[in-house]
Amino acid sequence: MISSPMIQPINPASPSHLALTGNNRRFAGKRVAMVTFSPYPNDPRPRRAIDALVGEGASVDLICLWNEGSPKREALNGINVLRLPIKHDRRGKFAYAYRYGAFILTSSVIFALRTLGQRYDLVYVHNMPDILVLSSLIPKALGAKVVLDLHDPMPELMMTIFDAAQGSTSVQFLERLEKWSIARADLVITVNVACKRIFSSRSCRPEKIAVVMNSPDGQIFPFRATPSEGFTGKTENKPFVIMYHGSIVERNGLDVAIDALSRVREAIPTAELRIFGVSTAFLEHMMEAVQKRNLHQSVRYLGSRRLEDLVTEIENCDLGVIPNHQNAFTEINTPTRIFEYLALGKPVVAPSTTGIQDYFGKESLLFFEAGNPGDLAQQIEYAFSYPREVQEIVRRGQQVFLEHSWDRERETLLGRVSEILNKV
Repeated sequence: MISSPMIQPINPASPSHLALTGNNRRFAGKRVAMVTFSPYPNDPRPRRAIDALVGEGASVDLICLWNEGSPKREALNGINVLRLPIKHDRRGKFAYAYRYGAFILTSSVIFALRTLGQRYDLVYVHNMPDILVLSSLIPKALGAKVVLDLHDPMPELMMTIFDAAQGSTSVQFLERLEKWSIARADLVITVNVACKRIFSSRSCRPEKIAVVMNSPDGQIFPFRATPSEGFTGKTENKPFVIMYHGSIVERNGLDVAIDALSRVREAIPTAELRIFGVSTAFLEHMMEAVQKRNLHQSVRYLGSRRLEDLVTEIENCDLGVIPNHQNAFTEINTPTRIFEYLALGKPVVAPSTTGIQDYFGKESLLFFEAGNPGDLAQQIEYAFSYPREVQEIVRRGQQVFLEHSWDRERETLLGRVSEILNKV
């Protein structure tokens, strides 16, 4: 398998952290324990939350997964990182349970010991899994407030990954764990209104849930208005670059994108699909299929990229694609990648699912029927053939993006956390 490049640490002293200083910062002197079953700083959502808290004066003790090329321990400005050497791969339910169990036990013991020496004010837990909230029990008993950040609803993800039926024993078990975990938290944060509807319908009252969307950090993805001269459009020699980035797993539809590319080659001979992400077994299977279909000159896998480097890759593309399959998880998902393309003024084709249409209408995004390569191919051809019309769609999409910029979402996060910390 192709390994990802070394991840460089972020700079916590970036301009976004310097707006307030000293005692003016809301969380000056506050101690935060944070846990996430993902590597840092690879996962953007924990990274943004840390940036926001440190920017307001908090110090953060983070427990996360180790990633090749990163130190096991790292002390940054306001952040103490401990990376646990537990491999996160995808090899069945029991393997998931074992890794989760080891990680939960270790993080629980570490936070319990640390809080006995100096108490935490806040424990910030990122799912998956929901039951990671166990690591907060001792700090909570000693007075800490608890935030549970639900990136994904685990029952829907279980149905998607393992083809489990709604109402099956395993799905019902995860629903009970979700409800129990949410009950342990003082505040629940989730990624969009579709997920809020799900959690409030089966686990808690809606007032307990704040929506903080996965908007890209403006320090990394600076907003760039769509150029007034329009897109380049048709050219004979320049490749028409279609970009896919993110997790390379079956539900995210790389196979749909490859199939769509094969259908547009006659209309767009210069079409090229560039793929970015950590290599997986699914990717290897897809690249074998590319060779068999004689698409190897039009499909390029270019490895993993830091968020900062993704900006350059997006700038060099003509069209982004979110080629998701139709399933219980993708139906409610609002992919961050949509906002990353729009932030940089690039058109994007996305599935017409609930989690996306809650925010975007037909006039503000290019839509295709989820899992339908023929429909995706039609939208790719439209983007190539009608650049000026697509430019107007991007402009309207950027208005949606600005309504949910990270500056606004960050303020929602900090405001709700401040409420629970100040609550007697």
